[in-house]
Amino acid sequence: MYQHILIPVDGSPTSERGLREAVRLAADQKAKVHLLHVVDDFPLLIQMSSPFSFENLMREARVNGERLLASGRQVAIDAGVQAETALREVTRCRVADVVVDEAGKAGCDLIVMGTHGRRGFSLLGLGSDAERVVRASPVPVLLVRGEADHA
Repeated sequence: MYQHILIPVDGSPTSERGLREAVRLAADQKAKVHLLHVVDDFPLLIQMSSPFSFENLMREARVNGERLLASGRQVAIDAGVQAETALREVTRCRVADVVVDEAGKAGCDLIVMGTHGRRGFSLLGLGSDAERVVRASPVPVLLVRGEADHA
């Protein structure tokens, strides 16, 4: 029986599906959830044209992350599940490493996350945070595929 489930959220439809599955599981198991959003500055650095615009982009990313966490927390509360949230910012670090680290710090015994189910060249080109989490996690990981991924 799981007691504390980590749910990484990024606002994508796949992440939303993972959130809903994790909340359903938490309600069934009478577990609490720990929602995590990671603000990764690497994509923002690529878009940056000046330090001022970088700070503006980071501020917007933080606000968006807090909004996603609040929305996810409300989904959990509406299902009768206790929820806590964490916003982490990273520089020169893989998001997957932050997810695994957060699971340990928060004492989670399961990670539930959405995955796009990429394979072959698209996986090589884009990398897979979900695959990295599975490989590095000391706790079980439940991957939830998006709607189009299993059609």
